[in-house]
Amino acid sequence: MELRQLEYFVAVAEERNFTRAAERVHISQSGVSAQIRQLELELGATLFDRSGRTVTLTAAGAAALDHARAALASAGAVGQAVGEVTGLIRGSLTLGMVVGCTLTPLFDALAAFHQAHPGVEIALREDGSDRLVEGVRTGTLDLAVIGAAGAAPADLESLTIVSERLVVAVPDGHPLARRRRVTLRDLIPYPLACMPSGTGLRTLFDQACAARGLRPTITLQAGAADALAGLAARGLAATVLSESMAARYEDRLTVRPLDDVEEPALLALVWKGSHGPGAREFLAHGRRAFTAGPAS
Repeated sequence: MELRQLEYFVAVAEERNFTRAAERVHISQSGVSAQIRQLELELGATLFDRSGRTVTLTAAGAAALDHARAALASAGAVGQAVGEVTGLIRGSLTLGMVVGCTLTPLFDALAAFHQAHPGVEIALREDGSDRLVEGVRTGTLDLAVIGAAGAAPADLESLTIVSERLVVAVPDGHPLARRRRVTLRDLIPYPLACMPSGTGLRTLFDQACAARGLRPTITLQAGAADALAGLAARGLAATVLSESMAARYEDRLTVRPLDDVEEPALLALVWKGSHGPGAREFLAHGRRAFTAGPAS
């Protein structure tokens, strides 16, 4: 049994797909399949049920998964311990970033970390907040910048970067532009452009609407604030953004706070309580960058 076989086993178990697992570990699908078969022969048990559209763990595979993760973590800890003793940080840092994120301090922190530790391979993965949170929980991500509704996940450590109200942005000729106060119910007659499901802004908006029994008409979705603002400016839909997002487009859009949504939309850096030296060092750079100036 080899560590690489355990790495491939964990990758297939988490991705539930041999092709995606192969992309993740940077070898061919046939190579992953061959190593998994060899591992199954050595263990004398089938680890995956391959009969469905997605790969699922057998009872034997489920029993082995936590031990495989622990073995990989222990092997990684050996190198990290040596690195810490010698004052060198080696290995890799995998950082998640919510779709559409354009945080200048985040990129500054990455640049400072790379300059201080050029031997660390940095991987940046963009995804929805829900999948990023799961990646941090399972250990496939070291840290992640996520959007959250009201509060960051309680089971993870977090650093709040932005906490602000939801707003609606419309072109000057829109009926909502003439209102001084706007509520969620006021949005119901109009088509909306929103962030995709799984993002923090969308989660907060959906939860607030559901709590009031409202069903808004979301006709357009985009993961970038520029795209949503562009759609709104052309009269295709009103768009729901955070205050700092909308402030960049006040030259072409009228912005009104949503008066009845008091819970804030958060942008937060999250990580597990126990993390390696690479994540710890990046977190130090991140804290400095996020407190040095505004997030934009």
